[in-house]
Amino acid sequence: MADKSLNRTELVAAVAAESGQSQAAVNGVLDALFSTLATSVGEGTKVTIPGWLAIERTHRAARAGRNPSTGEAIQIAAGYGVKVSAGSKLKAAAK
Repeated sequence: MADKSLNRTELVAAVAAESGQSQAAVNGVLDALFSTLATSVGEGTKVTIPGWLAIERTHRAARAGRNPSTGEAIQIAAGYGVKVSAGSKLKAAAK
């Protein structure tokens, strides 16, 4: 695992410095980006940023599970998850 991490505040500061925009403007853009992603993925629309990311909603079928504390068999309802795939540029940057 990576020893380093970049939290949202640090990301906003780095993007603001790189782009010459204010941190408030960058923060507003990130808020809008995440809101649009959440709405689109929630509606089942795949969001693709070519070369960087692909984000889509996936369906999970109902399945049998087990309660870890009692060992009792339980039924887990069907639901949705999110799949995030790295694009070629992001993969190349990680090498």
